Amino acid sequence: MITKAARILIATITVLLSTSTATMRAQQPAAPAAPATPAASRPPRAPRPDKAFELHAIAPEFWKLFDKDAKLQTMGTGFRFTEGPVWDPAGFLWVSDEEKNEIVKLYADGHTEDMVSLVDPDGSTYDKQHRLLSTASGLRAIIRLSADGKSFETVVDHYQGKRLNTPNDIVIGPDGAIYFTDPIIDMTKDQQQELPQSVYRLGLDNTLTLLTKDQTAPNGLAFSPDGKYLYIDDDNSKDIRRYSFHKDGTISDGTVFGDMKDPTNRGVPDGMKVDKKGNLFVSGPNGIWVWNSKGIHIGTVQMPHGMANLTWGGPGYSSLYITAGNTVYILQTKTHGILGYLKK
Repeated sequence: MITKAARILIATITVLLSTSTATMRAQQPAAPAAPATPAASRPPRAPRPDKAFELHAIAPEFWKLFDKDAKLQTMGTGFRFTEGPVWDPAGFLWVSDEEKNEIVKLYADGHTEDMVSLVDPDGSTYDKQHRLLSTASGLRAIIRLSADGKSFETVVDHYQGKRLNTPNDIVIGPDGAIYFTDPIIDMTKDQQQELPQSVYRLGLDNTLTLLTKDQTAPNGLAFSPDGKYLYIDDDNSKDIRRYSFHKDGTISDGTVFGDMKDPTNRGVPDGMKVDKKGNLFVSGPNGIWVWNSKGIHIGTVQMPHGMANLTWGGPGYSSLYITAGNTVYILQTKTHGILGYLKK
């Protein structure tokens, strides 16, 4: 099996060769453009599923969140490895493609608009100024896209003079600060680890503070709707920890909230989101694990492919936009999600 590091190296070389080829082509007379096929006549088709999409209830309250006959829709496909979905009220979705080394806009009709190229982009979020922030794992940095989305600047890539590892997931907190995980999951063989795997807070004054290094491989994170708790999941221990969140941006009293070990299905905890009732929707083995606010696993959304992340969007923020392999799916729910960057 080709490692992720090898895929990133191959993809990087491909980007460089494509740039060189594009430069040579620009020096030649342009060929007549072929007639374009309207995007609306080319509905996106998902690849053949590895397994069936199914809703598995463990507790009756699961059906308060999903219709029993809910259908999984395909929004877009043809990617290589999708991550970092961010919903924009204008009606499009930001998507990171870790293996194509780009961040794109995905529209309702399935067509995409290429925005920026960079090695191994991962999680993303808007800040309070509606600027897209992304964890650029390949650059070992947090970046901010320009207003037109066509370029970016580095926000932070060091802590106390040492390079970050490979920033992974990122959210905006109740205080307006930015919180992100920094594991070594995407570190290549030629890179050296300089810091422990940790979770950080980037304040409004751009001060970077280490929140915790309790986890051995921190990945996804999310805040409770009342802002009292911060949830962090871990790829190694395969669990979710809940911390008390304080007004000064610190956390304490970390306890295990949920165990996501699965003896029959591959996968680890990844991206997570909460709804207004405090239910937690977590990417994991076999699909989306749904937990209530008391830490009880009430059901699982079995996905047709291994998935990485998810976000809320659509009218009332009741649709889940799910990144799974080379496809982005939409699943309608009966609940309403929380997006920190849209809270007033």
